[in-house]
Amino acid sequence: MKKLIIAIDGHSSCGKSTLAKAVAKHFSYKYIDTGAMYRAVTLFALEKNFINKNKIDKNALMTAFDNNEINIDFIFNQETEKSDTYLNNINVEDKIRDIDVSNNVSKISEINIVRKNLLELQQNMGKNGKTVMDGRDIGTDVFPDADIKIFLTADVDIRANRRYKELKEKGKNISFTEIKKNITTRDYIDTNRKHNPLRKANDAILIDNSLLTQKQQTDKVVKIIYSVLKK
Repeated sequence: MKKLIIAIDGHSSCGKSTLAKAVAKHFSYKYIDTGAMYRAVTLFALEKNFINKNKIDKNALMTAFDNNEINIDFIFNQETEKSDTYLNNINVEDKIRDIDVSNNVSKISEINIVRKNLLELQQNMGKNGKTVMDGRDIGTDVFPDADIKIFLTADVDIRANRRYKELKEKGKNISFTEIKKNITTRDYIDTNRKHNPLRKANDAILIDNSLLTQKQQTDKVVKIIYSVLKK
């Protein structure tokens, strides 16, 4: 059977990770959450005070990468049956979802040295196939020759409402207005950054999941993948 590389790109908070995890589980593929990798770098920068008043110490980040001070890995959690994100051998899966990280991750993602280092890591992680990888530039820059490319999008209010409910369930005290502003800002930064901006690859399949359930979305993509495997 073919060892496919499946790239899932799309806008912020449109369910890329949820879809990628479901698809990876269905086909017993490796799942790589590139968004979590950028969030982990952002968390590192915040904890080291590399981010002050919206200014980022890029030289400090570069030195940290050069000195191998930023190590990111994914380890399967038997209890949740999902992979957790580890930063320097510490489980940071919950920390990287905090609003402070969300408010700064797009700014960190703009930095070329960050993208260069994570790009190399992502390519090494997925080069042998049987991989589902989601992010902003997987089908355009990380794996431009991916076997299947999906581009997800959804109405911004629907995305904000989904994120609001998710954070509320985790006990986070944050307003819908703040979340929507965060998503809108991230969309603008992601699509307008100089290096590897968010864009739909010419050969990517566009899926607007505004009115789809998670199951409907997964079933749709699974059907697409089976059609490629049968060729």
